Amino acid sequence: MFGIADYGAFVVAIVIFLAIPGPGNLALITSTGKGGIRGGLAATLGVIAGDQVLMWLAVAGVAALLAATPAAFSAVQWVGAAYLAWLGWKMLTAQPGDAPVLNIRPRQYFQQAAAITLLNPKAIVFYMAFFPLFVDPARHQGLATFGAMALTIAALTFLYGLVVVLLTHHLAERLRANPRITRTLEKLAGVFLIGFGVKLALSK
Repeated sequence: MFGIADYGAFVVAIVIFLAIPGPGNLALITSTGKGGIRGGLAATLGVIAGDQVLMWLAVAGVAALLAATPAAFSAVQWVGAAYLAWLGWKMLTAQPGDAPVLNIRPRQYFQQAAAITLLNPKAIVFYMAFFPLFVDPARHQGLATFGAMALTIAALTFLYGLVVVLLTHHLAERLRANPRITRTLEKLAGVFLIGFGVKLALSK
């Protein structure tokens, strides 16, 4: 199909990749908890937009450039790590009545999720290494092949995000009556974001 080798395995691999805990999943959960289904769906679209940018950058060879230039890769890595850690710290130190770290307006959820996705330089390297595994050299159709891959990933991400958003919204309705639990979950999310930032900064 469009020069994609073993399309079924490609789909399964993407689903597994989506289910791995990370900043993107945390953005979906946090956005839904604060902004409801609209906030969660906006964050889902933000993740998709960020992924699409990274995928096409990978196709253009940006990942190879970053990998071959340690200074450039390190700079992008530290920017992403600092942003995640800053966001986590804001959530961790938020007090009752403070303005939420993630505003309830969907547009800001979209921007937040897109930024978290874009500032993960390892995603570019992942796509650069991942795409060749499922490209059939004998039937490769150039941009059509990568376009089909990108469209498949976008569709799967939307479906996955929809499931996460609906489940999170269902649980949030039960927890919303207890502000103490909500604040605890927010601080826990902040700890995870700081952890993601530190892990990104220390990884090689």
